[in-house]
Amino acid sequence: MKLSLQDFFEQPDRATEEAFLKRWYFWATHSRLEPMIRVAKTIRQHQEGVLAWFEHRLTNAMLEGMNSLLQAAKARARGYRSDANFLAMAYLNAGKLQFQLLAHSW
Repeated sequence: MKLSLQDFFEQPDRATEEAFLKRWYFWATHSRLEPMIRVAKTIRQHQEGVLAWFEHRLTNAMLEGMNSLLQAAKARARGYRSDANFLAMAYLNAGKLQFQLLAHSW
């Protein structure tokens, strides 16, 4: 079933994708394998988002990456005194700013 679901990504158009997903859902929910039934129901709940991927080819990977950076900053600091301080640190971590130190000739 798992390998069969990978064929979903090879479907040529939305109508074929929907038909494939419907057949796969029926097969998975009638398999009597509880983990596959849960996966099938989860996919069914998010079916519009799954099908939208084919139209737009967008994922939430960038958002998850940004969230990871922010969580790491929060963990490193063990709390900030104010929301403004946390926001400043978020911009510093996620902004990928390049800082160059100026050399002074004294």
